[in-house]
This record gives sequence, structure tokens and C-alpha cells, in this order.
Amino acid sequence: MRNQNIVAVHLFFLRGAQILLLRRFNTGYEDGKYSVVAGHVEAGETVTQAALREAKEEVGVSLKMDDLEVVHVMHRKSSDERIDFFMAVTRWGNDITNCEPEKCDELTWYPVSELPEDVIPYVRHAIEGYQKGIHYSEFGW
Repeated sequence: MRNQNIVAVHLFFLRGAQILLLRRFNTGYEDGKYSVVAGHVEAGETVTQAALREAKEEVGVSLKMDDLEVVHVMHRKSSDERIDFFMAVTRWGNDITNCEPEKCDELTWYPVSELPEDVIPYVRHAIEGYQKGIHYSEFGW
């Protein structure tokens, strides 16, 4: 049987040695835990297009393709199989704002080397992989 993976994109907004984390709220998935700006790639959409859309939807930032750098790819198994693309963003044109307060109750900059305890495990794994220069991982198998 052919596998049908869900594809998602995650954005590491980086400011010096800090990463932007958001605390999930009222979503039904990992509420109360920290993640990064992220979302599913929709039908007919490229990974890059999804990244640009999610940046605008979640934190009000308009990015260009040149602002994105793929830094990690993860093949992940949870209740289903997923392919996650993690992209670093080090420049953006306007202020970051919480555009989805009904889904996120906190946006905070944390030192990449001192993440809070309650980061979603696969997101922590990807951030740590990024720090070590590891570009691919498998998680949850």
C-alpha cells in the first residue's frame, strides 16, 4: 500500500541566539506546550508557499522566499506518518504580532540553548538537530 504522509512546515524565527516560541492554546493538540510558527501544507501548495502563508497568518509577518532556509527535515510517526520541514528565518520586515490569540496565548523569545521544559518533543528534537547541524532525522518510530 502506498504511504500518504501529512506534510507540515515549521518556522524557526531567530534573533541572535534566541528563537521565537509560541504556547499552544485551545487547539486540542499539545495545548499548554511550546512550539514554533507552523502549519500543514494545503492541497496545491508548495512547502515554501505554506511557510509564507503561516508566517502571515500566525505572526503577521510578510516574508519572501529568500528569507527562508530549510535547516531540518523530519520523517515522523505519531498517530500517522508525517514529513516536517523546518525553516530558519533571520530577517523579516515588520513586527511580530500574535495574530491568533484564540490558538496561542504567548509569544516569547527564548535562548536556543535554554528552551523551556514543555516544548513539544519533536519540535525540541528538530531545534536540537538544527543546533548540531543535523539536517535530517526520524522521530517516533
